[in-house]
Amino acid sequence: MSEVEPATVGILTEPFLYEWQVRAIERLQDETDITVSLVVQNVADTECEAESWNTKQRLGLDDVTQFFEVFRQEKAWTLVLAERNIARLLGDEQTLWHRHSVENVDCLDETEHVQCVPETENGWNELPDGVVSRLEAECDVAVRFGFGLVRGDVLTAPKYGVLSFHPADIRRYRGMGPPAIFHDGRARAGSTLQRLNESIDGGEIVAYDDVSLADCHTLWDVFDRLATLQISLLTSGITSLRDPTFEPRTISDEQLGEFYYRDQRRTVSFSGRVLAKNLAGRVRHGLERARSSEETDRRSSPLSK
Repeated sequence: MSEVEPATVGILTEPFLYEWQVRAIERLQDETDITVSLVVQNVADTECEAESWNTKQRLGLDDVTQFFEVFRQEKAWTLVLAERNIARLLGDEQTLWHRHSVENVDCLDETEHVQCVPETENGWNELPDGVVSRLEAECDVAVRFGFGLVRGDVLTAPKYGVLSFHPADIRRYRGMGPPAIFHDGRARAGSTLQRLNESIDGGEIVAYDDVSLADCHTLWDVFDRLATLQISLLTSGITSLRDPTFEPRTISDEQLGEFYYRDQRRTVSFSGRVLAKNLAGRVRHGLERARSSEETDRRSSPLSK
């Protein structure tokens, strides 16, 4: 009896993985007999913080300098990012986005790690021939958790291609995804696990699911909700690829959703609406927690019995 494929998975990553990405890999390993056979790490990214980012508790001079550096690029969106960072300092940890240096991820301890410097042109990254050859020889499929926009031979080197998440439905929201979804006040949102081609958010759909956003008070809650969905979606998608009757869904250009460029979020109108909704959501969440606490206290009071 022949071996079920895909049986081996390669991971394309930055020097760190987010907590939700680690959990997605762990779940894939726990629920299937698939082996993570190769980790390809983007060592061109030399300025990232990993574990130290998770425990930051105060603002320093470096943060002020960074604010103005980010402002030059992100314009009004910098205020939205600043709101998130201040919330983190006040205790809103967003643990799904904690960072783990790749070498500290236990579930990848026994996997060979390869360092890689991609060739970058106009925002696109191409992996060196040697790395592409290893992915072709050692991995049935690859999962992109890093390297930004990827093109070239790597996309077809593994038999089942390179999979990547877009935290939205590519038939409705391409590009920014969650910021546009939150800005528009959608009641539900989804995530697409796609097999990449040389388009932006236009690959074949391997898996898709959506969730309610009813209790998401901020944009960051939306990111959390979709990251939680993606933890299970990775296993679901790769399991589907093991079914010989399964065919990823090809999306025509006419079916693809509108593309939301990052420049849109840098406008005062877009950023101002998201920031206002975030602040209002935090106030609303605080009031709901206070009411819930008062109700709990009332029920536990001897006078209520």
